[in-house]
Amino acid sequence: MALTLFHVDWCPDCHVVRQKLSALKVSYQDIVVPDSRRMRTQVYEVSGQYYVPVLKDDDLILTETEDILNYLDTRYGTSGMGDAATAQFESQARAIPDTPNEDDDHPSCRIN
Repeated sequence: MALTLFHVDWCPDCHVVRQKLSALKVSYQDIVVPDSRRMRTQVYEVSGQYYVPVLKDDDLILTETEDILNYLDTRYGTSGMGDAATAQFESQARAIPDTPNEDDDHPSCRIN
């Protein structure tokens, strides 16, 4: 298992994901990325977009908070599916990178 979470400290969605990881007692690599989206090169290289949180579990990359939380419950929860959960969530992984735009300089988790 090579679980990695890319996040910023002040992001509410990132905080929720970190709480879930803690509640499930799942160990992971914690990577705090810059506030400015354009500076989040690690996030872009992994997921093809600049938003956080991003969860990487071996080859599976999840970019939406709800998907991340559901995946963690499904794989690591008490009634979880273990490794079989990865196949279920592969279709939710981001396939097409975002193109950079003027909002990428704004330091936020995600602008809706």
